[in-house]
Amino acid sequence: MKALILAGGAGTRLRPITHTGAKQLVPVANKPILFYGLEQMAEAGIGEVGIIVGDTRDEIRAAVGSGERWGLDVTYLHQESPLGLAHCVLMAREFLGGDDFIMYLGDNLLRQGVRGLVESFADPSVRDGAAAQILLARVPDPQRFGVAELNEHGEVVRLVEKPVEPPSDLALVGVYLFDNTIHEAVRAISPSRRGELEITDAIQWLIDRGHRVRQKVVEGWWIDTGNLAALLEGNRLILETLEQRIDGEVDAESRVEGRVVIQAGAKVIGSTIRGPAIIGEGTRIEQSYVGPFTSIYYGCEIVRSEIEHSVVLEQSSIVDIPRLEDSLIGKQVSVTRSARRPRANRLMLGDHSLVDLT
Repeated sequence: MKALILAGGAGTRLRPITHTGAKQLVPVANKPILFYGLEQMAEAGIGEVGIIVGDTRDEIRAAVGSGERWGLDVTYLHQESPLGLAHCVLMAREFLGGDDFIMYLGDNLLRQGVRGLVESFADPSVRDGAAAQILLARVPDPQRFGVAELNEHGEVVRLVEKPVEPPSDLALVGVYLFDNTIHEAVRAISPSRRGELEITDAIQWLIDRGHRVRQKVVEGWWIDTGNLAALLEGNRLILETLEQRIDGEVDAESRVEGRVVIQAGAKVIGSTIRGPAIIGEGTRIEQSYVGPFTSIYYGCEIVRSEIEHSVVLEQSSIVDIPRLEDSLIGKQVSVTRSARRPRANRLMLGDHSLVDLT
C-alpha cells in the first residue's frame, strides 16, 4: 500500500492559520503537524509516500527531505492550483499505479493513528470487497465538513460536502483508503460549485455504482487544525501525553513543575515552568512564567514575561509582556513593551492576523 499526503494546494480545506509559511509545518508540542502524519505512515508499515505540495513546496521539501528519517521514500507532487482533493488523486495517478492507498490530509491530528485502518483494509476477510473506507467523527458543526449519511445497517449511502442542512453529525475525517477503482471515479466527476473536484463526489460515484464503502467512527480524539482554537486544543492534547524530561539547563532559582520537557541547549533562569509544557532547543526563559499547555519552539527568548496556553514558533522573542494567553506567535516575531512616549500600541501584522487588546 502507498500513501498520498496532502501538504499544500488541494483545496480550501488546507487554509492558512498564519502567513508564517506552510501551515502543516506549524509545530504542535514542538513537532510540525505534518510530521505526526509521516510517523503514522511509518508505524503502519507504509514505505512509499507521495506528498502533494503547492506554493510552499520549498519549505515542505526542506523540512521533510527524502523521508529517510522515518524510513519512508517520499515523492513530491506539485499541484499548480487548489483544484480539490479528488484532483490530487487524479494528478497522482502515475505515482499510485494500481496499488491500494491511503490519502491523509496533512493538517490532521489523529490520536488513534492509521495502523489499524491500513491493516483492516489490507485484510480481505475484514475488507469484504470494499472499494473504499472512510473515517468519521461526530462533530457539533457538521456544516463545515463533508458529512456522511448512514442507513439503519450502518452502511454509507450518501456523502454531502459542507451541507446547509446536514443529514447527520458524522463528519469525514481527512483519512481515506481506496483501491484503484477510485481512479475511474475521479475521472468521471465534474467540478463542484467551488470549482473543485470533491473527494466526496468521487466516493458518492462509487456508492451509486454499487461499490461498497466501509466506515469507521474515530476512536479517541481528532483535530482538524484549521483555526487557532483547534491548533491550541491539539497542542494541549499532545502535551498531556508528555513525560518530564530535562535535557537543558535549569538554574537553582527556577522551578519546574509537572510534565515539562526542556530540550537540549535551552536555559531556564529565575523562572517558573508549569506543565504540561515544552521548551525548545536553544530557547532562553529568564525571569518569566511559562504556564500549562504552552509550546515554545527553538531559538526563542522569553524575558520578564508570562505566557500560558499558547504556541510560540521558532526564533521569536517576548520581552516585558505581563500576560499572554490563548495565542499563536509566528516565527521570528518580536513582542515587546516600549518605554518611549507617547505610549501606544504599535503593531506590524501579517495577513489573517487576530489581535485582542485589553
